[in-house]
Amino acid sequence: MKKLYVDEDRYGATPANLLVETVRNAVTELARRRFDASAVDWPQFVFGVSDQLITSQDFADIERRILDTGYRFGWSAVISQRERPDIYGGADELSADPAGFSFEHPEAATGEPDSNGRAQCGFGENVVRRPANAVGVARYVRSSDRVIEYMKSGVPAGTIAIIDDSGGTLTAPILEHFAGIVCAGGTVRSHLGILAREYGIPCLMNARIRGIRDGDRVEIETSAAAMAAEAYFGGEAKLARVWKVVR
Repeated sequence: MKKLYVDEDRYGATPANLLVETVRNAVTELARRRFDASAVDWPQFVFGVSDQLITSQDFADIERRILDTGYRFGWSAVISQRERPDIYGGADELSADPAGFSFEHPEAATGEPDSNGRAQCGFGENVVRRPANAVGVARYVRSSDRVIEYMKSGVPAGTIAIIDDSGGTLTAPILEHFAGIVCAGGTVRSHLGILAREYGIPCLMNARIRGIRDGDRVEIETSAAAMAAEAYFGGEAKLARVWKVVR
């Protein structure tokens, strides 16, 4: 059987995430089978015939095998669950009253109000270190309906957008009007993190928060050290806190 480049990739490592490992192994074996059955060398396979020998149906079959085990994918944007409820879990969250909804991450660090009247509700990864923290009003922006609403009426001043989509596409039309962003997904290198940096918007990514509801006054610790790429590779945690201002 022919070898693939990854068979001798001395920099490769086993993914920490079981889903990533499962998909990686399935795709590797798919490529191996098709390359082994071809009559060409590796460069010819990659640049010549791979797009004919490996099809979209092959990847759909991999996805179906995963779903047949009972697994359901986690979603980072509400629209994903709405469009494909058969493959995404967490449908109950979509029926919750938006006015009373809050992210309830089990790993969120919480605490009693401090002397400044701030109760910690979690933490995230700071995109850019700034001279001062960002303070504003939490408003969940999780659907195209709310984006359209804000496009028509304007984003309320001082909005700290609480969102779950790390791609940035959903909020792109109104992004520049946010006073801050707290995103429940992604990393500082995600699309949304990059956009926030370029627009100069205080932003925490990969946030684990609990108990913040639409309309609450919040403060995000954008004066904390930024999370750099080296920290991810070294497993170093640099966390910025999120508070709800209770008085």
